Amino acid sequence: MHPLLYPPGSVVLLLGNEAIARGAIEAGLGFAAAYPGTPSTEIVESLADVAEHYGFHVEWSVNEKVAFESAYAASLCGVRSLTAMKHVGLNVAADALMSSAYTGVEAGFLIVSAEDPDMWSSQNEQDNRYYGLHAYIPVFEAYSPWEAKELVKYAFNFSEKFKHPVIFRSTTRVSHSSGPVKFDAVPSVKSSGRFVKDPDRFTLVPAHARKLRVKLIEKWRSICEEVNYSPFNKYIDNGSRKLIICCGTGYGYLMDCLKILGVEGKVNVLKISTSVPAPRRLIMDALGRCDEALVVEELEPILERDVKVMAFEEGVKCRIHGKDFIPLIGELNIDKLIHGVAKFMDVPVPSNFLNPLKLSIEIPARPPTLCAGCPHRASFLELKWALAKSGVRDVVYAGDIGCYSLGVDEPFRVQDIILEMGGGIGSANGLAHVSNQFVAAIMGDSTFYHACIPALINSVYNKSPMLIMVLDNRITAMTGHQPHPGSGFTATGARTEEVKIEDIARGVGVRYVDTIDPFNVKDSIERLMKAIKFVLENRAVALVNSRRACTLMVVSNARRKGVSVPRYAVDADLCRACGICYNQLSCPAITPMPDKKASIDPLLCFGCSVCMQICPFNAIKPLETPSKDWEEVWRVD
Repeated sequence: MHPLLYPPGSVVLLLGNEAIARGAIEAGLGFAAAYPGTPSTEIVESLADVAEHYGFHVEWSVNEKVAFESAYAASLCGVRSLTAMKHVGLNVAADALMSSAYTGVEAGFLIVSAEDPDMWSSQNEQDNRYYGLHAYIPVFEAYSPWEAKELVKYAFNFSEKFKHPVIFRSTTRVSHSSGPVKFDAVPSVKSSGRFVKDPDRFTLVPAHARKLRVKLIEKWRSICEEVNYSPFNKYIDNGSRKLIICCGTGYGYLMDCLKILGVEGKVNVLKISTSVPAPRRLIMDALGRCDEALVVEELEPILERDVKVMAFEEGVKCRIHGKDFIPLIGELNIDKLIHGVAKFMDVPVPSNFLNPLKLSIEIPARPPTLCAGCPHRASFLELKWALAKSGVRDVVYAGDIGCYSLGVDEPFRVQDIILEMGGGIGSANGLAHVSNQFVAAIMGDSTFYHACIPALINSVYNKSPMLIMVLDNRITAMTGHQPHPGSGFTATGARTEEVKIEDIARGVGVRYVDTIDPFNVKDSIERLMKAIKFVLENRAVALVNSRRACTLMVVSNARRKGVSVPRYAVDADLCRACGICYNQLSCPAITPMPDKKASIDPLLCFGCSVCMQICPFNAIKPLETPSKDWEEVWRVD
């Protein structure tokens, strides 16, 4: 049974993201839309798994902006709605976010922003509570999976009470930690409604927006008062003259630190779940009982600044610490927090935290790499060889966000710029007009649909000479194989219209469009050379779609169908130790022996055959002839 289908009263071990999803279900969710992005992906992924059972609508949208707009519009029809994204995804939806605060909503509307302190899978460490401050949208945050579920329900009710969007802030540690969650009843689902026209409210022309701005500020004053009564804000009065104010994951770590330091019960604690706006009355009451306070929060000193401003305005004589004791960089943990808390409490740090245990051996570095048999590896190799054979030496590769970002590393070095989703073609446009270098823009298929189409149109319109290479592995691979418009499937697995990249390119005016199979090395190189020649001779855009399904998805399908994976091996007598297979292809299944001859690990080989095709001495052979069933599993048409 799916974990979100257990009956009321059950206590289930849930991932934080699953708990967020369950909270939305218990709140009466009717519509959910998202674009996958770590650490947010499992929220809508979990909802999609049970959508048919509960009767609500779930979709993977082409990007966060569209997901936001879709969920917002559903809310205007009286349907409780959710959109989820990673922190940088909110940048994509920011235009709609700002406007939604002016118009407000009808049914509860929750925007889940899953943030990534320490940048485990992200390009920055932004704190989206700033969006709440900027947009006049409240931000709630939980410290555990259990609280996440309960707080989501509260946030939906809060949103509906004020007819205002609410941001639910999660972080990697909350989203990807597990904890026991008790299930409550699921109400009847309202998944359809009616839009009531009100142009003065919903059409943001200047004349309307000026009036709505006044109403927004009035509403914000009411919200600022309401957060003082949130049951998720908790004051623990231990009769101390010291106070620690904390929010989000900081609360859980703080309570552990207090136990370890032996000062539990010797300091007052104010736990805040409504960090934007901060509950002024609760904070001032707590500050009035102490001489010194410490604010514990992850990433930016947003709550700290609010507390300091409040204390100044009210004339409270209390020394307030924050980022002078607590790190500004990275996610919180006990090791980081305990030093600051010990300093604040004026107690020694335990010796095991001063001198942590060190291993007597050094663990070898294991840099991330593309999977064995990944079609992107073949595409990179073919692109570089095609450029070299075309006599093109000075190349700038404008890259993008995805598995293929690993192309930045040796031996490929085909990602010179990685800015944000869709930034490859946009950056390439500027490079193409001001640089004499050959420009190649590289992106994935999901990224193409997400944010590259406007930039593609721009490159055609502005006659930007560049080669565009789409690495089409038929799925949103990096975030866990979610479907996209080119896959032919919806979030719930239903078949739908396949939107072809090639059709889009031709439709916006790209004159040279081709599709290659990266596992056909010779043919791919020849066709890439033709595309390069077109760019050089015509000073125009050429788009090549390198199309092969993700290896992990294919192997998984093969195993389910009982299809054997063919393996390849090196004939040591024929191998001349040239190193092309392990140096230029750099497949993790291929390693050099002490004599520099290649060796293929049969447990890692996924039968792509690229190494066999590039071996100049025909030293790599299949251990068995690939079956027709294997070819069918790989087929992507």
